[in-house]
Amino acid sequence: MNIPYPLLQTIHAPADLRHLPREQLDTLATELRAFLLESVSKTGGHLSSNLGTVELTVALHYVFNTPYDRVVWDVGHQTYPHKILTGRRERMGSLRQLGGLSGFPQRAESEFDAFGTAHSSTSISAALGMAMASRLKGEDRHAIAVIGDGAMTAGMAFEAMNNAGVSDCNLLVILNDNDMSISPPVGALNRYLAKLLSGQFYAAAKSASKNVLRGAPPLLELARRFEESAKGMVSRVTLFEKFGFNYVGPIDGHDVQTLVSVLENIKHLKGPQFLHVVTKKGQGYKLAEADPVAYHGPGKFDPAVGLQKSAACKPTFTQVFGDWLCDMAAADDRLVGITPAMREGSGMVAFEQRFPTRYFDVGIAEQHAVTFAAGLACEGLKPVVAIYSTFLQRAYDQLIHDVAIQNLPVVFALDRAGLVGADGATHAGAYDIPFLRCIPNVSLACPADENECRQLLSTAYAQSTPVAVRYPRGVGAGVAVTCTLDALPFGKGEIRRTGQRVAILAFGTLLYQALDAAQGLDATVVNMRWAKPLDVDLLLQVAASHEALVTLEEGAIMGGAGSAVLEALAAAGITKPVLQLGLPDKFIEHGDPAKLLALQGLDASGIEASIRTRFALTQDI
Repeated sequence: MNIPYPLLQTIHAPADLRHLPREQLDTLATELRAFLLESVSKTGGHLSSNLGTVELTVALHYVFNTPYDRVVWDVGHQTYPHKILTGRRERMGSLRQLGGLSGFPQRAESEFDAFGTAHSSTSISAALGMAMASRLKGEDRHAIAVIGDGAMTAGMAFEAMNNAGVSDCNLLVILNDNDMSISPPVGALNRYLAKLLSGQFYAAAKSASKNVLRGAPPLLELARRFEESAKGMVSRVTLFEKFGFNYVGPIDGHDVQTLVSVLENIKHLKGPQFLHVVTKKGQGYKLAEADPVAYHGPGKFDPAVGLQKSAACKPTFTQVFGDWLCDMAAADDRLVGITPAMREGSGMVAFEQRFPTRYFDVGIAEQHAVTFAAGLACEGLKPVVAIYSTFLQRAYDQLIHDVAIQNLPVVFALDRAGLVGADGATHAGAYDIPFLRCIPNVSLACPADENECRQLLSTAYAQSTPVAVRYPRGVGAGVAVTCTLDALPFGKGEIRRTGQRVAILAFGTLLYQALDAAQGLDATVVNMRWAKPLDVDLLLQVAASHEALVTLEEGAIMGGAGSAVLEALAAAGITKPVLQLGLPDKFIEHGDPAKLLALQGLDASGIEASIRTRFALTQDI
């Protein structure tokens, strides 16, 4: 009987891998890559990045005694090979689904996931903490951080390097240099790494690195394996050595034998080590190699055919933002667009093409993005920062200190607000309403649909103060989008349905679930539009004519828009029963977005049921 992946099927844990003869590792890597492609094509998920880390993953688990030795994967969207080799191969069919495997490392999921990651540039800090803990506890264990060249653009990575270089801990940092993050990497570090790869060979290497490279193929032979000319295995002095690391590399990240040889030798060195590994996103699947951005996070597809262009469908909120950005930029030459390495994800590809001098990708550097925008605003420009809600959390101090206190007119386009589905708790935009509405000078709009999103972006842009507009991932109600730049009134909502007894105050896209629920309740539905400033006049009008109020938001209940309503009622001396519906005080894991909302009681039937239960409404009302 022909068993697919015969060698891979014998690997149930890294201990099995370490029993293999070294010459079988190439075969294992080939099978692992084929299984990975087959698996992800059925479930969807991150592909290009995982295809690029197959040999590195095999080598790490072969050389190091995981999980006793700690491996921290930066971001973690390249850990599918790691999951497959650490006892989760048979569960890969559940990837990113409700109750299934996470698309990122999770400590609760496996002892081999040493640290939970999903946001960029945390690995060196975490691994350094683990290395320091091992030294303090007298344990002889290794701590390894695997970080991409895109993630190395973030300040946190260099903060950790600066600390590690003087710590004298046994820390290994592996730079997985594939010349890609999600969008192509930018900035001086990217240029520096390119120079490392394109410089001349040096005949001699430092003595420490000579020992590390013993057993690896000759330098010139290895260099010929690169598609581009490569720098010698060791430069005279590198940036990383200036930080106090022993630098080794670059080496071919798809040569598993070389990786094993080098890692075996580095394993015996003391102090902070830095290994520069060159890989290719999409390695082994020609379509992904040719277009790693398209295959970064594809849905289900046929590997034999590849991704197919879908038929024309409703525009997503991201596309609505991208179109608005181009139209507003054409109308106002003061507009500049800023993204922290999310050109495709934030819908800015067309803007970059049409307005290249007014487009700024600052790399994975959210803090810098916000303060950079503040500097632009000081000089009379109109910055629009396109950033995921979950990533704005990383620049909270800059938002307060550099933008809000100075009351600068920066527009924040907050994509992925609310639940995001398959990416799970780490990417959910659940907290922007609470953390924004408590900041003086900052306003926050919550559009109910695609057309309202465009209109409220125009409203935000027209202000001379900081304004954020939050909108979810994907499509909404499918409302036709106008091509004008017309704005809606600032801080004003509207009544969308008039009913009796109960009024539902909806903030954002759950308005349409509220309208469905209201039909069975004969309830009033208010499209509040703004979490801050709250339309207090409209709120008090509705409160005066209804027995009870319901607030509805796809965001954290604690401190959210519902809390704003309660504060306004209390300030007006009004005592009224209020039911707050939103996201509870817990992290909500990955799964289908509609299912996740239903589980939180935020679909139409759940909203209706909650209202009936809270206010003891009979079924005939």
